[in-house]
Amino acid sequence: MTASSEIDRQHLADLIGPMRFCLFITRHGNGHLHGRPMTVQNPKLDDGSEDTLWFFMSRRSEPVADLARDAQVNLSFADMDKDRYVSIAGQARLVDDPAKVKQLWSPMAEAWFPQGAQDPDLALVGVHISHADYWEVKDSKPVQIAKMLKAAVTGEPPKHMGEHGELRPGG
Repeated sequence: MTASSEIDRQHLADLIGPMRFCLFITRHGNGHLHGRPMTVQNPKLDDGSEDTLWFFMSRRSEPVADLARDAQVNLSFADMDKDRYVSIAGQARLVDDPAKVKQLWSPMAEAWFPQGAQDPDLALVGVHISHADYWEVKDSKPVQIAKMLKAAVTGEPPKHMGEHGELRPGG
């Protein structure tokens, strides 16, 4: 990895780390895009996964069936309190790795998989991040409102409403 991709990776981890939940969007068999809330098992990207986010899913679930047809996914994160939004494009794959499951396992996962990390219905899904867009607003709500009011009065779109960037963690 280059130095810039390390910075990108850290920035992405800083953005999504506190969020933990995302909409995991797949292409359904009927061609429509379907989003489902999922918990990221490693939102800080600090488990040596090299730009892969990990999820636990049911082997019998629609998302797993969707991935068999089309592995391209989108992960959409939003932290409305902090005005941070992240959209990640990636390639998903089912991974048979009991050691990784054990590493990522938490008591919260047991709510979905009562037989624990060895539950036969448990599917480990890795999403290799190929591209991420983020939007981050650093102004306070009153400043944002003032900019929008000014735009409404002047008829010109608001400017400097936040930072937008693209990250390509893999370089």
